[in-house]
Amino acid sequence: MIVSARFGHYAVPLSAPVSDAKVATGRQRPLSHIDVLTCEVTTDDGLEGLGFSYTTRAGCRAQFAHAKEVASGLLGEDPSDIGKVYDKLLWAGASVGRSGVATQALAAIDVALWDLKARRAGLPLAKLLGAYRDSVRTYNTSGGYLQAPIEEVKERATRSLQDGIGGIKIKVGQPDTKEDLRRLTAVREHLGDDVPLMVDANQQWDRTTALRFGRAVEELGLVWIEEPLDAHDAEGHARLAAALDTPIATGEMLTSVAEHVRLIEARAADFVQPDVPRVGGITPYLKVAALADHAGLQVAPHFVMEIHVHLAAAYPRESWVEHIEWLSPLFDERLTIQDGRMLVPDRPGLGLSLAEHAKDWRLDEFESAAG
Repeated sequence: MIVSARFGHYAVPLSAPVSDAKVATGRQRPLSHIDVLTCEVTTDDGLEGLGFSYTTRAGCRAQFAHAKEVASGLLGEDPSDIGKVYDKLLWAGASVGRSGVATQALAAIDVALWDLKARRAGLPLAKLLGAYRDSVRTYNTSGGYLQAPIEEVKERATRSLQDGIGGIKIKVGQPDTKEDLRRLTAVREHLGDDVPLMVDANQQWDRTTALRFGRAVEELGLVWIEEPLDAHDAEGHARLAAALDTPIATGEMLTSVAEHVRLIEARAADFVQPDVPRVGGITPYLKVAALADHAGLQVAPHFVMEIHVHLAAAYPRESWVEHIEWLSPLFDERLTIQDGRMLVPDRPGLGLSLAEHAKDWRLDEFESAAG
């Protein structure tokens, strides 16, 4: 039985601000930190589960407030009944919808319950779900942002490969497409033809620009072009996917199963990119993954590698997990990278614990407890 749930709001600083195409087009400011909502669930037999959600730039205070309002609904529940608990909390906040901030607040709770369930079984989460592999292919994103001069991007790509990363992704989507092509060509020439290379436009192109760019880079052998269009333009992505040999990847900004259904049914992506915190937790993520598998698609989850390494290992079709180290300082443990792959931790649950120094980044906290 659940006897308490503790929540924290943390602002985890980046080593230096980064900029993608949303910054280049004036739609957002550079990213300097990641806001994280944590949830620690405790049972009457003394077991604990740790979960978290996140936002960039805005929204975490809203998540924190929503979690605070519904958290009492956890108390007295059997933590193994994850679906039942999820539905209970979903209905508790139904008047504000079943996607976005409301379900992203629930994501921290849902992840904590899955972590607890795996810990009680003495298994890594991947093994609890049913792993197909003990490691997953991984690519680095954090070294390829637009604020970095191209020589720095090339240097960081080399360092990532030396550290055992298997692929490199760089940001594109600037107002000047020629500059995107110049940077991308320079990176491809630097890496050679055999290193897997992806690009990410962060939704900044219209359909015409995306098609022209896609045709211009066909010969570069990219693994995928990510978010070339607005995240909700399933029809546009479908047309692009049909017109290009280079695969299309998208889905990270979608915040419900229903939005992913539309993407999958439209055949709008070759790589579906659900994000556990954004889609509302592991429970809805698994529904998206099942739909993608049924459609014969790859799943390449976005960000939060600490969670997604387990889910990717439990997906039938091997794809990629994104390596971004921004949340690593929040935890005591580190993921192991070798030979182009990220190893699934052998510790029970997610295999994570909050670092003692994380309290220095905590902006707020509260606890809901029995009695």
